[in-house]
Amino acid sequence: MGDRHAVANDRRHQALAWARGIGQDKRHIGIGGIGMSHTHAQKDDLLKRVRRIQGQMQAVERALESGAECAKTLHLVAATRGAINGLMGEIIEAHALEHVAHPELSDAERAKGVNELLEAIRRYS
Repeated sequence: MGDRHAVANDRRHQALAWARGIGQDKRHIGIGGIGMSHTHAQKDDLLKRVRRIQGQMQAVERALESGAECAKTLHLVAATRGAINGLMGEIIEAHALEHVAHPELSDAERAKGVNELLEAIRRYS
């Protein structure tokens, strides 16, 4: 859990540095100077989250199949929902930093990134 917060804080610091025009990270430069896939850099961490969520869903399925008490099943579903919310939050944050806040974006690219983000949030909520 601490590693996840450290990664999120590091990304926030990078975004602030970009906003100030210093410390730009050129490691993931792609077409037109914009990162090809911000999720690629986080792939292992995101896949670990997805696998944990799969395990949680399997626990919900087992609880339903075995006729577990509804309170236990509700707890499992709530935990799974929290994990999915966390995954969504990580991806939204990465998208916002790469496709909205990145200083090298044109106004058109930034508008596209905002529209993609809003569409995902509308579907999600």
